Amino acid sequence: MISRVIGFEKGFKLSSGNHFETYEVMLPKLNKTDLVVKNMATSINPVDTKLRQTGKGTPQPHVLGFDSVGVVTQLGSEVKHLEVGDRVLFAGTTKRYGSYSESQVVDSRIVAKLPHDVSADEAAAMPLTFITAYEMLFEKMDLVPKENQNSGAILIINGAGGVGSVATQLAKWAGLTVITTASRKESKEWSEKMGADHIINHHKDLTKQLKKIGYHSLPYILILHSTDRYFEEMSELLEPFGHLGSIVESSKDLNLAKLKNKSGSFDWEYMFAKTDYNHNIASQGAILELLVRLLQEKKIKSTLTKIIPGFTPEVFYQAHQIIEEDDMIGKLVVHF
Repeated sequence: MISRVIGFEKGFKLSSGNHFETYEVMLPKLNKTDLVVKNMATSINPVDTKLRQTGKGTPQPHVLGFDSVGVVTQLGSEVKHLEVGDRVLFAGTTKRYGSYSESQVVDSRIVAKLPHDVSADEAAAMPLTFITAYEMLFEKMDLVPKENQNSGAILIINGAGGVGSVATQLAKWAGLTVITTASRKESKEWSEKMGADHIINHHKDLTKQLKKIGYHSLPYILILHSTDRYFEEMSELLEPFGHLGSIVESSKDLNLAKLKNKSGSFDWEYMFAKTDYNHNIASQGAILELLVRLLQEKKIKSTLTKIIPGFTPEVFYQAHQIIEEDDMIGKLVVHF
């Protein structure tokens, strides 16, 4: 089966012009657990822009895109829980062509069925950030993934970003008090809309601001911007036996000895680890089933804020420009 895709041959910066092109590629033969999905919408994540610049980590031609909503058109022999014609959502993998494609092959274990009472665009904004936030809070920090079944407070640095927006909502749902950082008027308002109980300014002394609102230490801290910048201060703020987590790669060695006498844990989260290493893959499908239920019950809101229609190299170039301007709040979705 042949699919039209939008991709590129070599990594490039936007300043060098638009190097996205349209290709026709042969989709791989289905494994027993695979699906073919005809894509309807995909969201653009910061990881897309990083991989576009490096041209590493995906097959050639490089076809990016991870979040997607689409319709199942073909089933592998062992797929029993889905049918042709079902709408599904997923966050993809770095090992296969991505969702900047009219059709793609996806492992059925990392998808969830999407009922028609949830919009395709709103759902497409969510999978990657939801899985990232869920794995960090409930698989790495050992919180209980049930409504109002946890206590304590969490500090989320960069609460208005994609993962921060979802982590705020999930932590609130789970019963935590949520403190986020934001500096601009727009990002503060967005963080408040996502449910943050307190918002402090990351351009000012965080420890002093936390003391003013009654927090001298915290059991849970999530770094979503510049691990290098925040690790030392957050290590001091962490409670004994607390969890300090990050999704942002550090450029230097972190002094984990700072956490030793507190029995503190440092938690990395990378949502592609499961599919990269074939580890507990089906858990991601189950996580997305929870996402669908929470969207249906209106326990969390989609972070969709902008839609661009079309399926051309120009549309994806424009989408990457918007993300790299770095003042985007919420998620951008390309609707095919």
